[in-house]
Amino acid sequence: MNKIKVMTVFGTRPEAIKMAPLVHALEQSESTESIVCVTAQHREMLDQVLEIFNIKPDYDLNIMQPRQTLALITEKSLHGLDEVLEHAQPDIVLVHGDTSTTFAGALTAFYHKIPVGHVEAGLRTYDKYSPFPEEMNRKLTGQIASLHFAPTPRNRDNLAREDIKDGVFVCGNTVVDAIHMTVKDDFAFRDEQLKTLDFEKNRVVLVTAHRRENYGEPMENICHAIAELSAAYPDVHFVYPVHLSPYVRETAEKFLGGNERIHLIHPLTVDEMHNLMARCYLIMTDSGGLQEEAPSLGKPVLVLRKETERPEAIEAGTVKLAGVEQKDIVRLARELFDDADAYAAMAHAVNPYGDGNTSARIIQAIEQYFGRREDGPEPFMS
Repeated sequence: MNKIKVMTVFGTRPEAIKMAPLVHALEQSESTESIVCVTAQHREMLDQVLEIFNIKPDYDLNIMQPRQTLALITEKSLHGLDEVLEHAQPDIVLVHGDTSTTFAGALTAFYHKIPVGHVEAGLRTYDKYSPFPEEMNRKLTGQIASLHFAPTPRNRDNLAREDIKDGVFVCGNTVVDAIHMTVKDDFAFRDEQLKTLDFEKNRVVLVTAHRRENYGEPMENICHAIAELSAAYPDVHFVYPVHLSPYVRETAEKFLGGNERIHLIHPLTVDEMHNLMARCYLIMTDSGGLQEEAPSLGKPVLVLRKETERPEAIEAGTVKLAGVEQKDIVRLARELFDDADAYAAMAHAVNPYGDGNTSARIIQAIEQYFGRREDGPEPFMS
């Protein structure tokens, strides 16, 4: 019996991190032939992940351009993927999450009448402009997909409210699979500034802030909050791997540059980021992925956004929604710096996002879809 030809399509660093363990699982499975196509919507940051996880794409569209627009990313992805699918003829295309690559991959597969599997399906804020453009990318992908790999029961319920009930599997999140591959007790940092940090003597706060909806006053508020906290706590060091976006870099340097306890560093490789997370005291972020990764490592998270499509972590107690107002961010951070019980309550909460077996569940669902097994996977239960 021929193997199922499974093409994974991704283009950004976060997608690559979460698809990497699935790619490896597909390569090791006896029932699947793995084909990898990257759009390189993010070039440099994508390549770092590919190297660390030892993934060699079969197709590389290399679409990235300086100051690229969303329309251009989508247009070039559609055009490039059209040729790739014509050549590769996969049995199913897997896309991840909510990027422009995700939507373009799903739409091109639909044009070729190839079924689509949506990894990390069912996340919603119900605000089409926040996160932008991610909310509409994932909703539109959900309308196209035949298989929906929902991380949590809530994500499954979100899909059901949109009358998407067939082909839905609660699998957990592949990012937990990825962390199991990268975090090591004897890990040695390569970044020069990270090498100088004493994680035993100082409390280290990991900061990430880069979302488009935070551009302008919200980003400035976040920076002012970090500066205020730095002045108030001499034992706290802030590490901010600054996104390559020119706006983000200019803003971070303007408001946070020149402070010896605020380390503005280049974006980290995935293994350095995961191991920094494992060693830090607290995470402040507007990233979606970090909200899922941190619970596996016992780290409290303050989300620097007005809403989150990952409410499970808030309900589990691992995450608090801090918003984008300086006073709110400072107040919640102070509570975690000053109140040991409040910190412990967040650090010891149960991870609602996965157990490290998500990739195996996805492959079992694919095998069932193509008639290679009778039953689908047992659903993930947190």
